[in-house]
Amino acid sequence: MHGMTDGIMAALLVLNLALLGTSRLAFCITLVAAQGVLTGLLPLVSSSGVTLRTLFLAAAVIALKGVVFPRLLSNAIRGADVRREVEPYVGWGLSLLLGLGLLGISFWLGAKLPLPAAAPEAALVVPGAICTILIGLLVIVSRKKAVTQVAGYLVLENGIAAFGLAVVPDVPLLIELGILLDVFVAVFVMAIMIYRISQEFDHIDADRLSALKG
Repeated sequence: MHGMTDGIMAALLVLNLALLGTSRLAFCITLVAAQGVLTGLLPLVSSSGVTLRTLFLAAAVIALKGVVFPRLLSNAIRGADVRREVEPYVGWGLSLLLGLGLLGISFWLGAKLPLPAAAPEAALVVPGAICTILIGLLVIVSRKKAVTQVAGYLVLENGIAAFGLAVVPDVPLLIELGILLDVFVAVFVMAIMIYRISQEFDHIDADRLSALKG
């Protein structure tokens, strides 16, 4: 099981770096959807193994993170008629370098972080989850398009979920489903806001919206 968990976390790390290096919004959403599917597989390879509970949780995570959330974002970019992140705050090359730096920091933090006795011994679980959280934050603060920032929020949440599902697999099911419901509501509201903003202002650049405060 540890090898499968490490394989999933390694794939998450590759998707993180791919997300930092692309300007196409549709591809960003595809990457986030793939991350959601991989995150949903984690309960099935955890120490609990394949049970009715882990099957239900995996199905819920994959359905929401791999299908519903990406569909909401895809509808938002079609409604806004936006295809690319043209001028991010941080360029693509520098973003990749920062991502590699965050990866190194994540492995350092993973080696220092005390874990519960029930945590798995898979080498990539903790650094992979921490790196996913940090790269989600990097996407949020380094991109201008509201859609890309929502994608960064989902990446951040994928990292939190990956950490919880892999390291603390015995969290009560109702708590996990409650978190998923909160995320669903947040993404649904953000997708509606993106559509409404594009209708009113003909763009979804967050920096230009901030100028309206004055």
